[in-house]
Amino acid sequence: MKLLSALFFFLLPSTEIVEIVDAFHQLKTEKEEIALIKSHKTSKTPEILGYVYAAEMKQASYTFNPYKKLKIFKATKHKLNALIAQNPSNLHLRYIRLLLQERTPGILGYNEFIEEDKSILSSFTYPNSKVAYLYYYIQHNTSL
Repeated sequence: MKLLSALFFFLLPSTEIVEIVDAFHQLKTEKEEIALIKSHKTSKTPEILGYVYAAEMKQASYTFNPYKKLKIFKATKHKLNALIAQNPSNLHLRYIRLLLQERTPGILGYNEFIEEDKSILSSFTYPNSKVAYLYYYIQHNTSL
């Protein structure tokens, strides 16, 4: 029985991360993005922090000052890249970065990890894994 419980623990995702992923993809306004950032910015979970950083990066689109836009973009880009450097096999972080890179204007030059992230995401076997639900988002929101 203990083995079965342990197996379920490793195969089922945390409810919180599934809710964060869903909430992130439903964000439509600056107010909603700020609410997500405020409610989860102190999280210690790398996956959750990745979605917080992505929402922070989106905040750049709400300012008219190009220097402030660039400052927000660079700061969050560095935070996300550092988080991935600490957690290189984290599929959520790779997905978030690929999503952001594909949606960022080319002039900003945030495209150096596209092939690496695609390779990691496409080589993972999703069925029967703890992150199987992420496959839907990857298929519908990226070029994979």
